[in-house]
Amino acid sequence: MRAVALYKYLPSDHPEALVDVELPAPTPGPGDLLVRVHAVSVNPVDTKVRAPKEKVETEPRVLGWDAAGVVEAVGADVKRFRPGDEVYYAGSIARPGTNSELHVVDARIVGRKPRSLSFAQAAALPLTAITAWELLFERLGVSREKGGPKDAVLIVGGAGGVGSLATQLARQLTNLTVIATASRPETVAWCTAQGAHHVVDHRQPLAKQVLAVVPEGVRYVLALTATEQHFPQLVEAMTPFGQLGIIDDPQSPLDVSAMKRKSLALHWELMFTRSLFNADPLSQQRLLDAVADLVDAGTVKTTMAQDFGPITAANLRRAHAAVETGRTVGKIVLSGFP
Repeated sequence: MRAVALYKYLPSDHPEALVDVELPAPTPGPGDLLVRVHAVSVNPVDTKVRAPKEKVETEPRVLGWDAAGVVEAVGADVKRFRPGDEVYYAGSIARPGTNSELHVVDARIVGRKPRSLSFAQAAALPLTAITAWELLFERLGVSREKGGPKDAVLIVGGAGGVGSLATQLARQLTNLTVIATASRPETVAWCTAQGAHHVVDHRQPLAKQVLAVVPEGVRYVLALTATEQHFPQLVEAMTPFGQLGIIDDPQSPLDVSAMKRKSLALHWELMFTRSLFNADPLSQQRLLDAVADLVDAGTVKTTMAQDFGPITAANLRRAHAAVETGRTVGKIVLSGFP
């Protein structure tokens, strides 16, 4: 089967950073699905794993986690799925990735593809939808009661993949006032289109801007990017007993003692935790099915912004380079093999 892999960890503009390879077709285990991949998307985790380091792989390593495709075969213990089913999922960081024609995945973390979306549109959603949902509703404990308290949420990096889904979910499923951050006209417009009530500029101090919108402060913060840069401002902008959720990798230690005065809580979210530790992975199937229902009802929309063409090494290197700029809007997808 055709696939895109790496042997060395190199800059994205290096011609050997990702290469086209031919690999044997994988065999699903008892609880697995074998999926024919129709489309994938690129996330920051892809670029972080590929980033330059002193390491060489003796066997080709396939990256990629988001995928949408069709079930080719099912393992002996799989009851829900059958060949021909259209699915979407985010995979496991501990197993080979989705940048291949055929991919084996634990059936418990696979959801039904939204019927109203193409494979490319669906591939944009899984990893970011899981991250946004788990962060909002599981880590931070946001209520899904539309008649609940009128609190506010601040989403730092609202135009990114996770920020886009978090904005939609918070606007559509909660009673929160949604404040997103963006710094360019096109990203401000994107955040507004996703449903943000207000957009503030993360190039400027955030606390003053946020408190001008909600003088009492925000109860929830989703710190999705540059957390170490914004951290003091986030603490200042929060209400007492607020909830701060982080998904990025701060490059310097956070002074969490600054949170004590307001009795703030800090939460980490990594959507791969469930598959890594076998910690109720089936909940992610239920989550993806719920998102598919929301999409098909017109409540949530795809965050696909660009299709970079077929799944090839050259196109994936180009996509990695774009994601590494930190200036992409929504999600980049690739669809089909040449």
